[in-house]
Amino acid sequence: MEIGERRDGDILILSPAGRIDNDTSQDFQTRLLAALAPAAAVLVDFSTVEYISSAGLRALMMGSKQAKATNGRLAVAALGPVVKEIFEISRFSMVVQVFDTPADALAALR
Repeated sequence: MEIGERRDGDILILSPAGRIDNDTSQDFQTRLLAALAPAAAVLVDFSTVEYISSAGLRALMMGSKQAKATNGRLAVAALGPVVKEIFEISRFSMVVQVFDTPADALAALR
């Protein structure tokens, strides 16, 4: 799994591609937690993520916990149909803010 990274002002945008599963979730979690420095704002753009497993959701949950502990902010955007269904079934939108588009998420994080 590749994880692109770019900045939009003070917001870091991570763009994982492919699958976030047992094989890749640890790398994703490490990158996400490193990005969530104190008071940081991070957007995870899911537009090229095909699938997320429970291990991937756990990585996001750890990121959410760290964001709350350090007064950071975390949001996800652009969930594809499969990932969106997984978020709905697991009720994960109650753990992390979910936006339809990266632009919507960026506006909310500013």
